[in-house]
Amino acid sequence: MKVLLINGSPHAKGSTYTALHEMEKVFTENGIEAEIVHIGNKDIRGCVACGACSKLGKCAFSDMVNEVAPKFEEADGLVVGSPVYYASANATLIAFLDRLFYSTHFDKTIERINDIRRNNITTSSFFLN
Repeated sequence: MKVLLINGSPHAKGSTYTALHEMEKVFTENGIEAEIVHIGNKDIRGCVACGACSKLGKCAFSDMVNEVAPKFEEADGLVVGSPVYYASANATLIAFLDRLFYSTHFDKTIERINDIRRNNITTSSFFLN
């Protein structure tokens, strides 16, 4: 079993990483392969709905989305971590997920776990679903 953890924070070793790293340790201790991918400080543009991915089998833009897509398709689980900015996950993460989900075979079941440190958790978690 494999789990892919996406760090959407621009801070590579910040609070979001710490939470994801703790989850990675629990997965590993229980015999589940886990990998953290940091995308929060990468230059990732949004989807332009060109439809090229249906012809090419990958996104037309060459960046982290195409690098992570094979890992995503192999994964049995996905954990997404992000800081919450103005009641939403950060824009880089949203662009990444939009393009990743659109350009790959996305048939994963979504479960939501919220961090209740902030007041806007409900809004951001519904946005990600």
